[in-house]
Amino acid sequence: MARQERAVRTRRAVVEAAASVFAERGYAAATIAEILERAGVTKGALYFHFDSKEALARGVIEEQTTRDHRVPREPKLQEWVDTGMSLAHQIPRDVILQAGIRLSGDLQGRALFGSAWPAWIERSTALLAEARERGEVLPHVEPAQTAECFFGAWLGTQAFSEASSRWSDLSERVCVLYAHMLPAIATPAALVRLDTGPDRGARVVREAEAEAERARRAAPVTAEV
Repeated sequence: MARQERAVRTRRAVVEAAASVFAERGYAAATIAEILERAGVTKGALYFHFDSKEALARGVIEEQTTRDHRVPREPKLQEWVDTGMSLAHQIPRDVILQAGIRLSGDLQGRALFGSAWPAWIERSTALLAEARERGEVLPHVEPAQTAECFFGAWLGTQAFSEASSRWSDLSERVCVLYAHMLPAIATPAALVRLDTGPDRGARVVREAEAEAERARRAAPVTAEV
């Protein structure tokens, strides 16, 4: 049990160190030596979990897609909104997300280690499809096309916020994006029920973290052998 916990901590330290280097320098300029120094682990420990810099980049991207703090709720369109708003709140505070953004947008490197974009678009498509089944979006809405269109706009909003304020105004800018997007896809009955306030992402993240903590406390304790 203790060995497993050490392995989990080591992997987490390596991923976070790699993310910080990738976020600052990009994939091409990042070095294993600097990642090792920041992680404070041996080369053997790093290579036990990741056999190359490419594998490290893939690990960071995979970790990025777990940063989804939305909570299942009604209407389903609110859950779709919450995905984007919670990410907007987290990005300025989470180096994993920052690194994932940079890696996913690396047009040369993504051929080696992939991108988080397809996963986010797929998740968005699924939520919009559920919303359509529940009559929350207008009849003309095609979930996959709408998800790609919105994701492109969201990426542009995120990039503009990074360039202009290092993401300090990202929640406000994403709020404006939803204010323009939602009337074009949501039914009037669903639209009036949606919460798109600038602090929505912060509230969703707090709620998800509280739910996770309650689940952790309720989980049975496994005795060590």
